[in-house]
Parts: sequence; structure tokens; C-alpha cells
Amino acid sequence: MIERKINKEPKITLLGAGPGDPELLTLKGVKALQTADVVLYDALTNEALLTYAPKNAIKVYVGKRSGEHSYSQNSINKLMIDYALNYGHVVRLKGGDPFVFGRGYEELDYAASYSIPVSVIPGISSSIGVPGLQQIPVTHRGLSESFWVITGMTSSGEISEDIYQAANSKATVLILMGLKKLPQIVEIFKASGKHNLPAAVVQNGSSEDEKLVVGTVDSIYDIVKRERIEAPALLIFGKVVSLHPSFKSLIKKYAAIA
Repeated sequence: MIERKINKEPKITLLGAGPGDPELLTLKGVKALQTADVVLYDALTNEALLTYAPKNAIKVYVGKRSGEHSYSQNSINKLMIDYALNYGHVVRLKGGDPFVFGRGYEELDYAASYSIPVSVIPGISSSIGVPGLQQIPVTHRGLSESFWVITGMTSSGEISEDIYQAANSKATVLILMGLKKLPQIVEIFKASGKHNLPAAVVQNGSSEDEKLVVGTVDSIYDIVKRERIEAPALLIFGKVVSLHPSFKSLIKKYAAIA
């Protein structure tokens, strides 16, 4: 157990940090950090946000990123409770939105088992925010009436079955944590006759090292390899990608070659 330092009522705030740009944090999120005794933060959160917390607040990096050492979810749950009981206000700072593939409800439920009050402050999910920052609407009259937000990989490491259904729809398809599965995902769209469907991949959306590539289902994997796109990346499939200026230039280029 963590040694008790002060006598404060325990409470936990699940705070969404947004997609990367620290200025996209909500005002309510800033206020929560300003009253934090402890901040537990993930790999996909911008460390600049920690400056909002008091200087004497404890800041603990808990990882949670593919390919690097990180705490297990069970360990994070226990840390969160220990710090709350022994220090007071714990802000659990999570990339994007806590409830969009952020396992936020698991942490809320665990805290509830200890009767510790939990507040939730939503964050801008990269699934919607990153396309918007790139001027790609997830819905647009005449092009897309809905959108799917899907994980690229299930907890067992397999491709989500929902991708097969989404590929057969007319909706915009937004895939998180799917870069490693891009070859298989592309084949799913091809099998649905979507060879020429516009596609985009955004690396590190909203961050200083953001990188965007656009193409079609047929070409996007080769473009990603050529441009050395790396995780974290958002995959976007849908007619709305055709609205991006880069895609319009791509069409003109191919038209000139033809």
C-alpha cells in the first residue's frame, strides 16, 4: 500500500485528454487538474497537461501503449484506489475520451466497489476530432448519413467482426488501433467491392508531428508503407475523404496520367 500522507476525502475524476493537442482539453478538465493531488496519466496524453496540476501533486506515468512496458489494467485500478484513499483527489488522465476504447467504465466500476465517488469529464475522441481537424466531416449530406467507430483489434488480437459489416455499409468507417491490421482491413473492403473508396490515415492526430496520407482502398496500404506511417494512427474509409484537398489533387493527378 502507498503510505498515507494527508487526510482528504478520496475521490476520482476520469478525465479525457483529447487526441493530443493540449489546447483541446476542456475548461472543466483544466479545473479538475488544478485540484488534483495525484495524476495517473497514459502514454497517449500530452505531458504538457501536467502543468495544470499543482507542483506538489504526484504525477504517475502508467503507460498503456502497444509495444512498450506498461501497467496492467488491474494494476492501474489498484493504484487509482490506493492513491485516492491515501492522498485524496486522483485525476485519471486518459487519451481521447475515457469511454471510447478507453476502458473508463472498468475503472469507474472498480472505484464504485470501494464506494469512492467518481466524476467523468469527457474528452474529444480522436475518432471524430482528428478527421474534423483535417477538414474531413464524418457525415455529410449526400455522402454519408452515419459513421462507425471500431477498434482494429479485439482483446484477443483478432480483427473486429464489425469491420466486415461496416465495409458493406455506406457509412464513414473510423478505425482506431488498426494500423497493424491495415492489409487485412483493406482486403475486407475490397471483398465488398470498395476498391475505389476514398481512404485516409492520420498519424498522431492534432499533435506537432501529425501526418496525413490519402488514397483509395486499393492504394492506401502502399502509401502508408511508402510514407512510413506509424502508430498511433486513425484509419478513415468513406466518401467523405474525397472532400479533403489532398484527395482532390490526387484525382487531378490520375486524370492527367489517364
